[in-house]
Amino acid sequence: MFDHLREDLKAYRGDWGAQGFWVMAVYRFGRWRYGVRPAILRKLCSLIYRILYKFIQIVTGIELPCEAEVGRHFVIDHFGGIVISGYARFGDNCRIRNGVVVGLKNVEEVAAPVIGNNVDIGAGAKVLGNIRIGNNVLIGANAVVITDVPDNAIAVGVPARIKLNNNNHHDE
Repeated sequence: MFDHLREDLKAYRGDWGAQGFWVMAVYRFGRWRYGVRPAILRKLCSLIYRILYKFIQIVTGIELPCEAEVGRHFVIDHFGGIVISGYARFGDNCRIRNGVVVGLKNVEEVAAPVIGNNVDIGAGAKVLGNIRIGNNVLIGANAVVITDVPDNAIAVGVPARIKLNNNNHHDE
């Protein structure tokens, strides 16, 4: 947990006051508690996590349950109106902004997006359903993405149109 927190703090440029970092600290604690033994101590940690999760959700307007899978260097830029499904999966070096929703397309299909590495999601974007977002993808502000997006692409509009971005190369 502490290695992840150090990396998270570095991703937030050492800003302990960044609300996104607060969210990540509670998220990392929530993931860490699964390995706590004995069971009674794990249950106490689970209670603490639930209280911290609700507090952070109220204070920041960011919902990132520990059931979601988040890679390294995950950055939440700007706070408020962010909802991430517990079924979502993110690769490394992803960035999201205020008003972003990553989740289910409908309640009957319990599947959320799987998002690759080096994905940048603009303010107000909605990424919904059982879809895959490739590596090195830019999702424009307010885009509604309900279909797969290949590597090295840009998704813009409502519903999102996919454009290949040959200039988007990451060496990470």
